[in-house]
Amino acid sequence: MIKVAKFGGSSLANAEQFTKVKNIITSDEARRYVVPSAPGKRFGKDTKVTDMLYACYAKAEADEDFSADLAAIRERYEEINNGLNIGFDLNPDFELIEKNFKEKAGSDYAASRGEYLNGKLLSAYLGFEFVDSAEIIFFKKDGTLDFEKTQKVMHDRLKKMPNAVIPGFYGCGYDGKVKTFSRGGSDITGSLVAVAIHADLYENWTDVSGFLITDPRIVHNPPTISTITYREMRELSYMGATVLHEDAVFPLRKEGIPVNVKNTNKPEDPGTMIVESTCNKPKYTITGIGGKKGFASITIDKAMMNSEIGFGRKVLEVFEKNGLSFEHTPSGIDTFTVYCSQKEFMEKEQQVIAGLHRAVQPDHIELESDLALIAVVGRGMKRTRGTAGRIFSALAHAHVNVKMIDQGSSELNIIIGVENRDFETAIRAIYSIFVEARI
Repeated sequence: MIKVAKFGGSSLANAEQFTKVKNIITSDEARRYVVPSAPGKRFGKDTKVTDMLYACYAKAEADEDFSADLAAIRERYEEINNGLNIGFDLNPDFELIEKNFKEKAGSDYAASRGEYLNGKLLSAYLGFEFVDSAEIIFFKKDGTLDFEKTQKVMHDRLKKMPNAVIPGFYGCGYDGKVKTFSRGGSDITGSLVAVAIHADLYENWTDVSGFLITDPRIVHNPPTISTITYREMRELSYMGATVLHEDAVFPLRKEGIPVNVKNTNKPEDPGTMIVESTCNKPKYTITGIGGKKGFASITIDKAMMNSEIGFGRKVLEVFEKNGLSFEHTPSGIDTFTVYCSQKEFMEKEQQVIAGLHRAVQPDHIELESDLALIAVVGRGMKRTRGTAGRIFSALAHAHVNVKMIDQGSSELNIIIGVENRDFETAIRAIYSIFVEARI
């Protein structure tokens, strides 16, 4: 069995966390490939090393003295180095970083050094081989990942190694310079490694014991989801759950590689298994509840709209021409509503209204702001009658006015629109009727 273990910034923030990581890796010889992030915060008001690197490089780019900033970054790594008693010589790396900063090597190069240096320390601590991600991950000229080349080079390189540390977050651009993924890109690196070496399991180690059924800032101590499908996770991620970077999911899903999200500080916890499909029945009817605030609704009212061919296309074309994406489009016989980001819509509000009048000659247009969308997600809803009725009942009992309800054809999720002020109350009410009633 082969496992790829990716560790987030909180898991590698200091020497104590490094020790936990080593204990986790050495406890299972199947954990052969390790993908580290840059050191995260050691305490609440601390600064992540990646942010320190961005700030340091900004001074270098402005031809300001950045020596104190770079010294502070080095101090973070020396603290780990000395705490673990590795005796790793950081001088050559920091001399090269200083030189490249002065030569304006680029902000991507600067940001990537957090993972690069952490990878070097971790490989020395574990006794694993170090592989620079810039040698095995490649980007095309348009900035997108060159998946085929990356997979071939990565597979050929790693198959010869019994163990390796591959830093996350970056690779090599078409011009030969270091290029980074977006924030959270270490998850993508981990998934690429897992696919390349045909891993049996990809472990994502972080500071939480998997996906929670809902936001713990809204509901006190919600239980962990034991098993979730990729489709369910996608729905919850889209509505605010951010344990795993979304772009990391697709390569793993294509290969059918399961993901185990686990807690570095509580390695004995089973965490959450993310799978393509499963016969395991969920404990509750729903798998999770997610949501976001800050939406606006635009309702177009026109008599006999339903018999007008191309009406919906014409409406959505107006939003497209104004560079606006939509979230949901519930409709009635004579009404068509578009939900979109309020912040984005307000910048183009009058252009959209004028465009709609020209495109479809509506009888009336009504705008509503300060709305929230809540997603109730779960494969268990397919075979359970009355789910929507229970949601309505719970919200009515909590005195929450439902502005919109939309169920996908897959029966995997139900989207509810409420006012921003009712967002937390609505989530607690839904949680109560589906989860607390079963505990």
